[in-house]
Amino acid sequence: MAESRMMKRKKRRKRKRKYIFSFVILFFLSLLLYGGYEFMAGQEEARDRLNEMNTDDSNNQGNQYTDFNPAEQLTDKINVLLLGVDSRGEEKSRTDTIMIGQYDPEKDTAKLASIMRDTYVNIPGYGYNKINAAFFFGGPELLRQTLKENFDLDIHYYAIVDFQGFIHVVDTIAPDGVEIDVEKRMVYRDDSDGTYIDLYPGKQTLDGENLLDYARFRNDAEGDFGRVRRQQQIINTLKDEVLSVGGILKLPRVIGTILPYVETNMKTSTILSLGKDYLLNPIDSIETMTIPVEGSFWDETYDHAGAVLAIDEEKNRQAIKEFFETDN
Repeated sequence: MAESRMMKRKKRRKRKRKYIFSFVILFFLSLLLYGGYEFMAGQEEARDRLNEMNTDDSNNQGNQYTDFNPAEQLTDKINVLLLGVDSRGEEKSRTDTIMIGQYDPEKDTAKLASIMRDTYVNIPGYGYNKINAAFFFGGPELLRQTLKENFDLDIHYYAIVDFQGFIHVVDTIAPDGVEIDVEKRMVYRDDSDGTYIDLYPGKQTLDGENLLDYARFRNDAEGDFGRVRRQQQIINTLKDEVLSVGGILKLPRVIGTILPYVETNMKTSTILSLGKDYLLNPIDSIETMTIPVEGSFWDETYDHAGAVLAIDEEKNRQAIKEFFETDN
């Protein structure tokens, strides 16, 4: 009799374990299906928007920068060249924003270095000029060579987004807007390209278009340095939005929506894998720096380049090496 009861209990425990196992499998299958559906829905939404704008679907549109020659990845650290461009009506453009993002999955750290676009550097094959001229002359590959030449920095991937892409990315990540404390009155108009920035000071919620205005403003005493500081602030703020509960659920759609607006040599599978690692091991904050570093630059003017930031090359090369903890 006792044996019979024990057998029944064992059977019940087996059934319970079987149900739990089945539930876990179903749960993860549901997550995979949900993630896949959201990813595809995001891509479809982005394609529809691009068609409305009469813009070619870029990333998965075929990469126009086929000559990019990435550095060999010798460690788990990934260095990505992040470029923001104003490509309104122009086939070739200079970069409005130059950043290098580093993700170290082993240490769960992220770093972001911004390079002032007027930094005066040696561009291989072209001589000294503003660093953003490297992109104009030879796209991301020449800019990669320029970073290696001047700062001994290896680049593994690049990602380029234009203004319309930035607006759509922000509105996807934060459909209710992003809370920003605008530190001053910001007014700027440029009729030549249709730019009109008009922001008031104080805490407020900005949509993608107004956040772009906040990121681009430089018509004050801080100039480009203030703009770079605000851009880094926005990156950290958007990171917090993605890591929120709602943001995590939206991440597959966000990635799917972003990709058609981004020109990159990174495979979709790599992006999804990095996104998964990032969610499983969230990062508290992104460490930032700006090149040139304080006390290492001065103003110069040249006929061929205009007003530039001349730099102490060795001091800035060492600063980047220490920041990214490179051994080369």
